Order: sequence, then structure tokens, then C-alpha cells
Amino acid sequence: MTDIAAPAAASIVVPHLPAERLARRVVTGAVPTKVTTRSPFDGSPIAELPESTPEDVTSAFARARLAQTAWAKRSVRERAAVFLRFHDRVLERQAEILDIVQTEAGKARKHAFEEVLDVALCSRHYGRRAAGYLRERRRAGALPVLTKAVEVRHPKGVVGLVSPWNYPLALSIGDAIPAFVAGNAVVMKPDTQTALTALWAQDVLIDCGLPEDLWQIVLGDGPVIGTAVVEGADYVGFTGSTRTGREVARRAAERLVGASLELGGKNAMIVLADADLDRAAEGAVRACFSSAGQLCVSIERMYVHQDVHDAFVDRFLGRIQAMRLAPGYGWDTDMGSLVSRRQLDAVTRHVDEAREAGATVLVGGRARPDLGPLFYEPTVLADVTPEMAVCAEETFGPVVSVYRYTEEEEVLTRANESAYGLNASVWTRDTRHGEALARRLRAGTVNVNEGYAAAYGSAGAPMGGMGDSGLGRRHGAEGIMKFTEAQTVATQRLLPIAAPFGMTDEQWARSLTLSLRIMKTLRVR
Repeated sequence: MTDIAAPAAASIVVPHLPAERLARRVVTGAVPTKVTTRSPFDGSPIAELPESTPEDVTSAFARARLAQTAWAKRSVRERAAVFLRFHDRVLERQAEILDIVQTEAGKARKHAFEEVLDVALCSRHYGRRAAGYLRERRRAGALPVLTKAVEVRHPKGVVGLVSPWNYPLALSIGDAIPAFVAGNAVVMKPDTQTALTALWAQDVLIDCGLPEDLWQIVLGDGPVIGTAVVEGADYVGFTGSTRTGREVARRAAERLVGASLELGGKNAMIVLADADLDRAAEGAVRACFSSAGQLCVSIERMYVHQDVHDAFVDRFLGRIQAMRLAPGYGWDTDMGSLVSRRQLDAVTRHVDEAREAGATVLVGGRARPDLGPLFYEPTVLADVTPEMAVCAEETFGPVVSVYRYTEEEEVLTRANESAYGLNASVWTRDTRHGEALARRLRAGTVNVNEGYAAAYGSAGAPMGGMGDSGLGRRHGAEGIMKFTEAQTVATQRLLPIAAPFGMTDEQWARSLTLSLRIMKTLRVR
């Protein structure tokens, strides 16, 4: 095993956070129970946050519904203008939100910055494109000329969002933006550990012109408060584990409301024999260890062609050995901390069980309490076999397994064997061939010569999973249309759709049959 020369832990200067002011935005009763959140960097307390009750959730939905009625009456362009202002404000005040995200999630600053970029891109995209996505559209009528058909889009009403801790800015307000622009209100339950991030975004958005009651934030235990959000919503968005996602889907289905679910992943990266190995190794570090691997689209399985396996692994391990692990708020850190003891235990279990069963730890493989209570080294495993949990289960930490392959058909089969289907990555100098392989991978997004950022950062393109990785898509047209109800308004002119002028029903049927044949011949759509 190769050691990682990480810098020793330094004293952390914790930035001032407006925790007490932001906490007052949580929807609660008069004397709420409070919970203390703690920094992953060193375990120090961050904030005392009030917890909501199911009755508070009911109250939040009532206020949100009143606000949504007036909001929906505004034009799409007027609603979108709020988020174009928000785009500018987030970029101007990024130092504040980077401090908050790092304090709550324990990630390196450059990984927190990915969230700022995502929210800015999403705000600009829907700020500019929403009017086009949502405009009324003429559709082919039942009878050419005689029937006018128009598709109209209406907001769902109040959207319930349950957002996770791992990307607390991008997966809270990033998911809410299209819902708001489409004319909805939002009741959200962010993870309590990272709630200040969502509360900060809410505070800034209100300054940008979002009506005060349109975004309601509740906090509390997922099975209680999360369930109340799901059961009160007109549409549900959930990001989290596949196990919980199934329960969310079941509850939404019982109420006949729609749901969008981004769930787990066991994402594969394929390095072809002709890949630029230096570029691939550099990209692999980002793909595997951004946010300490606590990213649903991060790479956990790596398949490298036999002809370049050793050369690639040498380059990959060399870059990992040079990584800088540390707590703190500077830009000179390559990887931060895991977010909780639960995550640390899960990562430790996967690695230790694999090692005991015969896997080889090429680098990393241990916790780093000298850096902080929840640090774990970036880890590369070889000789992983199917019976090991790390082979098929999502680790959600800084761990990747490396496998050799010889034939493309073999590697495509192995990459597609997972029950998950969220993200994948292909590395080759022949991008046309890489794109052809990408189309054969069972994943909602596939990146060629990038790990995840190319697809995820393309705000106009859909992002989501297949199989056990979920339902629905964020970003692009699907990312906003899912928050709307489609309505057809059809107007019949001159003649009814019935036998006219004394025709018998049989004559009318023969006339329609002839008309249909003529329209097909004339290629009428």
C-alpha cells in the first residue's frame, strides 16, 4: 500500500455565520425543539436549529398555497427575472455561501464552488429559456383547418422537495429554481446538517424579489417531516438513497401525484487503450474524489484496458499521493472531510471487508483522525470480486475499485451489470468512437473525456438516472416541464365532429376513412 502525504491539521479559523438570523426562517411553532449541528472539520458546534412538527408542515403548505396563487398570475418573464437577479447576487456573494457550505458539509472550497457554478448556470438557463419552454404551442387538430388545438402549461401548485446534505446548495435551490419559474410554490425539507445553506439561498432570493411565503423551509426527522412534505405536495422531488426513494415513490403514487427521484449510483469509468493517460488520470482524481466521493455521479468503478492498465494506474496513484487533505477554508486543499460518522463508518466497512476478503489497497485505505474526526484517505482498490460489498453497493465516499479488461464488448457488459444507471465516463482520443460507446451504456448521463462535470454542467440537457438510480430528470426542458400540468384547449370551427348535413353515421364513417387515407398519402401530420 502507498501512503498519502497529507499535510498536518492546522488550526481552523471558522468564519462568522448568520446562523441565528437564518434559523428564524424555519417554519416552527412558538417553542420548538432545537438540534445542534456540528462541523465535520472538527466537531465544533455550528448552530442551534429549530425542528418543525407535522402541524408546522401543514401550516407551511397553507401559506405556500396562498402565495402561489398570486405568483402564478405573473408572467413567466417576470418570474424569471427574479432568478436572473439571483444569478448575479450568488456570484457577488459567493464567499459567504462557500463558507457556509464548507462549514456544514466539510468539503474543500473548490468543491463547494462547483455548487455556486451549478446554481448560477441553472438560474441563467431558466431565466433566459423558461418563457420558450412554457409558451403556448399550436398542435395538430383532429380535423385540419376545422380544429384548432393549443397546448397550455399550468403550474402544479405547491412542490414538495426533500434535499440532501451532500450538495446542499445545488440540490436545494438548484432544484427549486425551475419549480418557481414555472409558477409553483415550494415547501422544502433540507437535511438539518446543511440547512443553513438552503436558508441563506432563501434569504438572498427574497432580496431578489421572491415573495416571502412562496418558499417554505421545514426541518426535522426524515420519516416524520419528510413524509409530511411528501403527503402534502402536488408534486414531489427527492434526492437521496434508493431505499428511501422507493418509499417516496410509493407514497406519491398512492396520492396520484408525480415524483422525480435522483437516487444512488455505482458509476463506471472506462479507459480505452488509446486514451490520453495523463489527462485520464487527472480527470479520474476529480471524478472519484470531488467532495470526498460524496457525490451521486462520482466514479466508483474503473475499467482500464489491459494494454494501458499499469501505466494508467501509476499515473493515477501518483496524483493521489500528491493530494492535499486538510480542514479549512483556503483554496489550497484537494479534498475535505466526510460529513458524518455514519458516512465514515460505511466507507470504513466497505474497505475493511474488501481487504479482509482479499482485495488489495493500492493507496489510502484508512481514516485520518489526525486531520479531523471524519477524514478518510482517497482509496484505490484492486482485486475486488463480486461477493465484496464494495463491488456493487454504493460506497458514497472516496473509494474506487480498478479492474482490467481486454475487449470492448466485455467492458460494456460489465459496466452495464449494475442495478444503478446514473452516470458513466469514457476516455479515448477518438471522441466519435467514445460517443458511440457512450450510447450503449445504461446511464442517464455519459461523459466522454470527463468524469461528470460536462454532462452535469450542461444546464440545457437532462440529467438523471435509469434503473435503481431514479425517475425523471433535472435540467433542460424536462427539468421545468415536470413541474407543470399540460392542458389542451381545442376549438372546433364551422363543422362539428359528427355526421353533418343529414349524413348517416355509416356515410360519415366512410367519409372519414377516405379522408384519413388521403391525408396519409399527402403526408399530412
